[in-house]
Amino acid sequence: MKLWGGRFAKETDALTDHFNSSISFDQRLYKHDILGSIAHVAMLGKQNIISLEESNAIQAGLSDLLSDIEAGHVSFDEKMEDIHMNIESLLISRIGDVAKKMHTGRSRNDQVALDVRLYTLDEIKTLKEMLFTLMKAVTDIASLHTETIMPGYTHLQRAQPITFAHHLMAYFEMFKRDYKRLDFAYENTNYLPLGSGALATTTYPLNRDDVVNALHFNGICENSIDGVSDRDFVLDLLYTLSTLMMHLSRLSEEIILWSSHEFHFVDLDDAYSTGSSIMPQKKNPDIAELVRGKTGRVYGNLMGLLTTMKGLPLAYNKDMQEDKERLFDSIDTLKMCLPIFTQMLLTMNVCKENMYNAASGGFTNATDAADYLVKKGLAFRDAHEVIGKLVLHCVTNHTSLEALPLETYKSIHPIFEEDVYEAISLKTCVSGRKVKGGPSPEAVNMHLEKAKAYLNAIA
Repeated sequence: MKLWGGRFAKETDALTDHFNSSISFDQRLYKHDILGSIAHVAMLGKQNIISLEESNAIQAGLSDLLSDIEAGHVSFDEKMEDIHMNIESLLISRIGDVAKKMHTGRSRNDQVALDVRLYTLDEIKTLKEMLFTLMKAVTDIASLHTETIMPGYTHLQRAQPITFAHHLMAYFEMFKRDYKRLDFAYENTNYLPLGSGALATTTYPLNRDDVVNALHFNGICENSIDGVSDRDFVLDLLYTLSTLMMHLSRLSEEIILWSSHEFHFVDLDDAYSTGSSIMPQKKNPDIAELVRGKTGRVYGNLMGLLTTMKGLPLAYNKDMQEDKERLFDSIDTLKMCLPIFTQMLLTMNVCKENMYNAASGGFTNATDAADYLVKKGLAFRDAHEVIGKLVLHCVTNHTSLEALPLETYKSIHPIFEEDVYEAISLKTCVSGRKVKGGPSPEAVNMHLEKAKAYLNAIA
């Protein structure tokens, strides 16, 4: 007989049991379900809703059950539907009818909302630690490459010379925003739904603040209907994880390009690459490709839950059971991607010479050549036209700005002097960009100092 079976005249069909059951995936909530029940039952005893003797017996039974589950001595039953019913049924079998008082003043609606919040809070802490490690790795690598010149791109066309450190630190800023979004998700999750009941609280004199303190929440969900029907906190985290995966995917795409023969900016370590079953020469960036691919999976979880929630009337509906697999899968995906992605970065070899040679081609110093003319007194729009003509000459004659003789420069405009070659050297182009946020070693070192200070503050 189901724990809720009093109203029913016959057993549910086996297909209904299987279709309705969530124990196959929500069993991972066992710890949070038990800790929430311990806090609830302790409060029931303090409020004289049940006796202290009963409260203590239930708490002891729950603690013993938790130990046995973690030791692998307990199996769950699909017929009990979910982790909540399984825990209650197991406890009844162990300590008798007193366990039936555990659910006093509580519904599965606010119970599951509590469990998911507790689980989410724990997982956000873990994700923050992993993201912190990645951010630290980015700053460590960038610190080694403040003078490693590479081409910066727009439209995937070589644009202006920058440093590898400057490029990497763009991703640090993305990851820093992701970290702050995790903080936001944590804050929005950290409120107690327990006490909301099915939707309208209860007539028992619950002390919700006591449970808040026991479980270290910031406060209670102020509206009982919202307390059981809200999954915004799950969506906040899924959005945050989707954005984080998007950033990982963008860097993955660049690593895939950079490790190709055409770019050869980096060599990936053998431990984080794979080969081909037929082509013996291949060394594939599969880690980066899988991270890029798994991004769509996390996006799908976000869109799936948004779609599930969009048409639900208040308060709780069984549709909301669909939140867990999407939440669990996204968290699991990030916990898989972040550590291996970090190690892939830390172990890759940066091909400085190839980066420099790439920056030397594609006229990445053309803007600096125009700026040279502006500093000589020409209006920028006129300077832009002059350098455009020089670039066209170079393209037609298969040469570069650096290789042009001074006579050719003067044939386009007499203002050019010998100092043009120093002005358009890559080192000058990069080191001259000292504006805060720029690619010069001086500016990037300032950025690195701020980044390291931020990491120290959140460590």
